[in-house]
Amino acid sequence: MQDALDISVLNLFAFSLLMLIPLSINAYFKLSLAKDILLGVVRMAVQLALIGIYLEYLFELDSWIVNLVWLLVMMLIGASSVVSKSRLPKSLLLLPVFSGLFFGLLPILLVVCIAVVQPQPFYSAQYVIPLSGMLLGNSLSGNIVALQNFFGSFDARQEEYAGKISLGASPIYASRPFVEVALQKSLAPILATMATMGLVSLPGMMTGQILSGTSPIIAIKYQLLIMMAIFVMMNISITSCLLLTQRRVLSPEGRLLCKIRDK
Repeated sequence: MQDALDISVLNLFAFSLLMLIPLSINAYFKLSLAKDILLGVVRMAVQLALIGIYLEYLFELDSWIVNLVWLLVMMLIGASSVVSKSRLPKSLLLLPVFSGLFFGLLPILLVVCIAVVQPQPFYSAQYVIPLSGMLLGNSLSGNIVALQNFFGSFDARQEEYAGKISLGASPIYASRPFVEVALQKSLAPILATMATMGLVSLPGMMTGQILSGTSPIIAIKYQLLIMMAIFVMMNISITSCLLLTQRRVLSPEGRLLCKIRDK
């Protein structure tokens, strides 16, 4: 099995010309997305180039302190992104979301690195950073869906909630069904992905490993590990986020302290 083939900068630039296709579709249907598309592509290229340079340095340094700081920065940026995409106030929601990601990521990451993969040292940046990125990246969308459904339930089922409060139920008890619905809807996409993996889609991590020359059997083992880790982390992080959010945004009288902003 041959090693991964390098892609020349010229070929990569030539391939980027295919972005003219979505730009043409945008122009034809007057979607007003040209600025977002161009800005998104440029930001992606610059960010990936900078992170590539930084990771080279990070892998060589291989310090547990630097790795931990980097993980905290990743979680903070991720939490900020979740709150922004959910159109909720950061003053109230940033801490619950960050805490959910923290409680979900660190325990799973420690188990994977210490008990399963066992790199030497266990905090090796070569494993910790990419694994953290995959776990966090897949958890962000789940948290966004959960928060949107949780807050949306207060509008869709306002009478039900108000009725329970008027009968003496605590805000936490009265809003418990909203947490359950939010959990169900946020986990549905990952369950569908797991059920069709290998038949409908070939996962990105597995594809990358195979292209880099790794045995397909080893790639499958890593993919199974990652998917189970992602699913467990999503359950922990979303549940933690919702339970902490309940206590953060509901007054003792049951009043909702914030709502999803209009676009």
